[in-house]
Amino acid sequence: MEVSKELNIVLEGKHDKPIVADLIFKDDGKPKPIVIFCHGYKGFKDWGAWDKMGERIAEQGFFFLKFNFSHNGTDPENLTEFLNIEAFGDNNYVKELDDLQSVLDWILLPDFKFATQIKPDDINLIGHSRGGGIVTIKAAEDKRVTKLITLASVSDYGSRFPEGKKLETWEKKGVQYIVNTRTGRQLPHHYQFYKNFRENKERLNIKRAAKKLQIPHLIAHGSSDTSVSIGEAGNLFEWSPAPKLLLVENADHVFGISHPWNGEELPKEFNHVITKSIDFLKADSKELWDEYGDSNDD
Repeated sequence: MEVSKELNIVLEGKHDKPIVADLIFKDDGKPKPIVIFCHGYKGFKDWGAWDKMGERIAEQGFFFLKFNFSHNGTDPENLTEFLNIEAFGDNNYVKELDDLQSVLDWILLPDFKFATQIKPDDINLIGHSRGGGIVTIKAAEDKRVTKLITLASVSDYGSRFPEGKKLETWEKKGVQYIVNTRTGRQLPHHYQFYKNFRENKERLNIKRAAKKLQIPHLIAHGSSDTSVSIGEAGNLFEWSPAPKLLLVENADHVFGISHPWNGEELPKEFNHVITKSIDFLKADSKELWDEYGDSNDD
């Protein structure tokens, strides 16, 4: 059976900007485990081959949802361009956690359009890069989450902010700019981003969240990732109570994919990650916990 898609569904977020979501699933009336995917920094739901990943996971009997964070810089009219740069500048980690919460609450509403096709007690989160930190924190906070997959994930948000003179200049000016390497465009970060992080430092501590996890955690990372060090996968592996580490030889930060991705064939590195992720999603949680739950014991 072909997978069905409901694309670009606009949801109300808590922060006056829409969250745009896609659903990919086999329309067979059977209840399926839910898989929710969170994109990373300067990312979006339609980037590269995320859609192909969604199709592959849905073909294996899962209800796949991917979405744009409300302040990622895109909007419902421009889903793959960061034209809403003010929203990008106003984004922060707490807003992204709130957006994920809104998505979780929406899919579990009694009147959700496909309520008969989901298993509300089987919710799996996948996050790429910065989104890996978001799903780790959310999985530690929300007992409804049953499994966690992080792809090329960061392990610490605090270390990504500037220090000393650079931080002082940012505070004084109220904004700093980064270049989007894909388009060459300048994108703003308002100082509120750092201020909000400082005010929520405890909650946004990925190490604290990872140590609190009570579910199996697949940690996938490429050996040639120049954006996020492979050492960050090592950190997550060390902290997470039931981790399974998937190191992908020669893979970069996006496992060989790029944007736009028009080919049918996927790079072998990304293929490998999807296959291993499906195996992990299909495995019994208790068995995974028993198998990997002692990994961190001295």
